[in-house]
Amino acid sequence: MGRKADLESWCNSVFRDAWETRQGAKVPDEDSKLSLMNEAIELEATVLYADMADSTKLVDTKKASFAAEIYKTFLHCAARIIQHYGGAITAYDGDRIMAVFIGDQKNTNAVNAALEIRWAVLHIITPQMKRTYQTTDYVLRHVTGVDSSSLFVAKTGVRGANDLVWVGRAANHAAKLSSLPSDYIYITKAVYGRLNDSAKLGSNGKNMWEPRTWTFNDQTIYRSNWTRSIG
Repeated sequence: MGRKADLESWCNSVFRDAWETRQGAKVPDEDSKLSLMNEAIELEATVLYADMADSTKLVDTKKASFAAEIYKTFLHCAARIIQHYGGAITAYDGDRIMAVFIGDQKNTNAVNAALEIRWAVLHIITPQMKRTYQTTDYVLRHVTGVDSSSLFVAKTGVRGANDLVWVGRAANHAAKLSSLPSDYIYITKAVYGRLNDSAKLGSNGKNMWEPRTWTFNDQTIYRSNWTRSIG
């Protein structure tokens, strides 16, 4: 079979074959028993995207080694915090990290992770950077987006070079929220409405979140520039 016929046959099978789906009890990973055909896992989940801002300017204006150190410290701190709150890291995409949370506390856990990531940027990464690079004018800025919905998870790619594709509102909207103006955490109404007070109220009892209208689809979202300290 020629290459053209092989690709035509593959696409025809994907479009015509029925899907086999099952409910997920844990966050799928590359070892999950999914084939490259029409098999998928469905689950209710909360997605977090933490994204560095202005990374193109960083790599264009600073030494590669310095940019790599910023990437490494940001992604490492974010990953450790996400794991602390029970999130599963599903992708590193250049200067950002994607994580999925499941369970009864998935929204509160994801938001508390976002608050701690912001604290780590301000009180761990930045001071440590300035100890070594005392004259640098670089300021690390980032955005975190969080949304919750049903997800449809399938395997994509080719044998030996494949990954999971996360289909659902939360995956797309969390990523889009992380492209909004920096130094804020943005969450959807679906997340805000299910938060425990530990992720909604500050130590003084004040609501940490302010409603905004998202021009992407005119829906109400919430943003915060508060943090949660790491002990």
